[in-house]
This record gives sequence, C-alpha cells and structure tokens, in this order.
Amino acid sequence: MKTEIDYLSINKQSWNKRTETHLTSEFYDVIGFLKGNTSLNTIELDLLGDIKGKSVLHLQCHFGQDTISLQRLGASVTGIDLSDQSILSANELASKAGVFPSFICCDLYDLPNHLNQQFDVVFTSYGTIGWLPDLDKWAAIVSRFLKPNGQFVFAEFHPVVWMFDDDFKNIGYNYFNTGAIIETENGTYADRDAAFTQEYVCWNHSMSEVVNSLIKSGLEINSLNEFDYSPYNCFRETIEIEPKKYRIKHLDNKIPMVYAIVATKK
Repeated sequence: MKTEIDYLSINKQSWNKRTETHLTSEFYDVIGFLKGNTSLNTIELDLLGDIKGKSVLHLQCHFGQDTISLQRLGASVTGIDLSDQSILSANELASKAGVFPSFICCDLYDLPNHLNQQFDVVFTSYGTIGWLPDLDKWAAIVSRFLKPNGQFVFAEFHPVVWMFDDDFKNIGYNYFNTGAIIETENGTYADRDAAFTQEYVCWNHSMSEVVNSLIKSGLEINSLNEFDYSPYNCFRETIEIEPKKYRIKHLDNKIPMVYAIVATKK
C-alpha cells in the first residue's frame, strides 16, 4: 500500500463488516458472555494477576468483550479500536452487561490525540499486531500510556503460525516483515460460511521485531512464554486436545501457536 490511509480505510471497512457476524457467532458466544462468562483465557489471566483497583488500557479491543471482562475483574478499563462499528457494538454490549468501561474509536497510532492519561496496565491480545505496519511506533504507544513501573501484558498468535497457508500444508509467507500482505477472504474466522467477502492488509512480525521494539521503547522484558496450542478454534485443520486448547491436527505439538510477554516500563 502506498499510503497509510489506504490500509486504515480498507481494514476499518473489513472489521466493520466482520463485527455484525461476530456478534451472533458461536465463536464469540455473546449469550454466554452476558450470563457472566469471561472472554479471557488462562494464559492472560495468569499474567494479569489481581487487577482490582488498577487502571487498564486495552488496545485493539474489537467489540469489547475482553475490555468488559477486565472491568468485571475490578479494574477501570479503557478500550480502543479502529472500527466504529466495533466501538458502537462495544458500548451496546457493555450496557447490556451492566458494566461500563470507556471506549474510544481511533487508529492506534493516533491515540495520543484522543487520550491523555497513563495506566497501571496496558493489555492487548490475539490477532492485534498483524494489522500494524510499524512496531516501533506501536511500542512507543504502549510506553507512552504506561505509568512508570506499569506493566504491559501481551498475548498473541506466534509468528510461526502466519508462515503457513490456510491448511497448514505449505510455507506460504515470510517469517519476517517484508512488507504489506494484501488478501481477500470469504467469510471470517468466526464464521467461515458468512456471506461476505472482504479485502484486508496485514503484516507479519518476527519475535525479534516484537521484543526489540519494546526494549527500544524503554520496556524491560520480564517474561516470554510460548505455547503449543491456541485457546481459540480460529484456524483450519484443528483438533481440540483439551477444553479451549486447539492444535493443528497433522502438526500436533510440533509448532508454537501462541506467545505471551510481560514487560515493565523502566
């Protein structure tokens, strides 16, 4: 993409299209969520620990399930997302849940023009950084909104996963960030039969790119863990090995599927 506005408008449209389908999908189980189920997984809950009374900034929050789940744990939470449809739905969902975090609709890189406070915790998870071209700018945003000694808690799909084609048969993509990947998809990971087609723009980010961007922004890496499963059934060719633990059938436990980082602002 030649200009920044291209990828932002394409991806905003893509996520606006997805949101309506996601709200009614089994994948997101909004009915169970409104009955009190958390949308957070063991991986990130273990890293977050007790957040009661803490302020939390949730980056790239989609329609707010994790934001609301964090608020239910007693934190004061602000969620941000690029998609205006997602943020509209997040406010509606929060109202139905009787829990009221704050939501902001904006491009992540533009957040300093929309928010002026620092937080005890910055949180982001699963399928977020692939939508961002520049991780140095991303890490600078994380640092900018963290209080001194504040913690960044990050769970994400492993870069090895994004090397494969959709059926995990062949290496289809570069492990390293070699520029924008422009694709067209029918349906969405939460409902592959959904009757729409969308274009989107994404980037692959290696582990070293992620870690070095955080270090450059003055964050100290406290832990880096890798997991041989995904807590979401969002890929093709999966098998559930335990409740909420999915692997690629023919790859078993041979590849990392998720990693998680905790870092502290020095």
